[in-house]
Amino acid sequence: MSSEAPGTVRPGGRTARVREAVLRAAGDALAEHGFDRLDLADVARRAGVGKTTVYRRWGTVPGLVADLLADMAEQSLPRTETGTLIGDLRANARLVRRTLTDPRQGRLFKAIIAAATCDARTAEALHRFYAARIREWAPCVEQAVARGELPEGTDPHEVIRAVSAPLYYRLLASGDPLDEDTADRAAEAAAAAARAGVFVRV
Repeated sequence: MSSEAPGTVRPGGRTARVREAVLRAAGDALAEHGFDRLDLADVARRAGVGKTTVYRRWGTVPGLVADLLADMAEQSLPRTETGTLIGDLRANARLVRRTLTDPRQGRLFKAIIAAATCDARTAEALHRFYAARIREWAPCVEQAVARGELPEGTDPHEVIRAVSAPLYYRLLASGDPLDEDTADRAAEAAAAAARAGVFVRV
C-alpha cells in the first residue's frame, strides 16, 4: 500500500485519474445545478468512483470546490506575450471573455461566485484562483514599464484587474453582451488609464 497522501502520486497514476474524473464531474454538476444542489454522492456517481473515496479525499462540498478552483488555476492557459502592452492586455481580455462566454465555464463561474458570497471557504479558494491568474499576467505590465510604455511605479495587479472587471460586470450584473469588441475596449480602457498614471502606487 502506498504511503503517499491522496493527490501526491505521479501524474497519470490512479490518484490523478480519480481526481480528474471527480473534478470534471463536480464542474459539470455545478454548471448544471449550482452550489446549493451540489452533492458529493452525486459527484461520485457521475465520476464513476466510490462515495467513500470522494468523502475521504474531499470531505465537504466547499473542500471539493476549493480543489476544483485549484485545478482550474493549474489548467488555465499561460500568458500571451505580444511585445506591446495593448497587445498583451487584449490577449488577456479575450481569454477572459472566451472563458466567461463558454457554455459550461460561464455557468460554472457564476455558480462559484454565487457560492463565494455565502461560504467563506469557497470565497478563499476563489480569491486564490484569481490571485494566481493575476500573478500570471502581471509581468506583461512590468515589461511595459521596462519598455517605457507605462510610468514607473505602475501597479501591475491593478492594471490586470481593471481589464477583467468590466467583463465580469456584464456577466454578473448587467447581462449586456460579452463580445470581442467589448473585451478589446476593456483592454484599451485599462491601458489608457495605466498610461495616464492612474495605477501608479502612491
